[in-house]
Amino acid sequence: MLTILPSALLLAVTPLISNINPVIAQQNLTNCQPPNAGEYLLLVVSPTTENQKQLRSALPTELKTVTCKYNNQTVTRIGGFKNIDDANRWARYIQNIVGLSAIITTLPIPQTTPKVPNSKITYNPKILGEGYAILVDYFNRPEMVSSLQKAVGGDVGFVSYGQRPYLLAVYTTNQKEAYNTLKKLSESGFVAILADGRKVVLLRSIVR
Repeated sequence: MLTILPSALLLAVTPLISNINPVIAQQNLTNCQPPNAGEYLLLVVSPTTENQKQLRSALPTELKTVTCKYNNQTVTRIGGFKNIDDANRWARYIQNIVGLSAIITTLPIPQTTPKVPNSKITYNPKILGEGYAILVDYFNRPEMVSSLQKAVGGDVGFVSYGQRPYLLAVYTTNQKEAYNTLKKLSESGFVAILADGRKVVLLRSIVR
């Protein structure tokens, strides 16, 4: 179980470490706490103290932030989101305003149907169903299809989510695969979000 230092203590320590090499200071970080049941977390990749300072200055004070380790990366943990739509909106805000990529994480979705042997789901013209959908905002630029295909190494689909069109990069029941794809696309410059497959409508399984 991880222990989060009180904010007052962190403020008191900050002046003492301000001159310490950021790389050395980050080595003492603990692993991030997992989300609570029904909670969505934003894990913003912020390897330097300057990144963390810029991020906090762009966020309202009511959003609690903690710097911690996730998959051997230094991230800023932002919790308390009750639905994935709110988490996605903040992820896009952070990417647009601060220029940092964010990973959205939650507890695994309980399997209510028999598990499909292949984690990649067969596409059908209907609601995708339980699983993780990685969507990319293409800003009405069809030429993005080919670059996204190269990034994911395969075909991409066309979907509707929240009454908006998106390119479907990946649909999978594998949580780790979804997060890795989200991280990869965000770092490659795509505006990618993670969505609940039960809220995504497939319009075309393959876009040319």
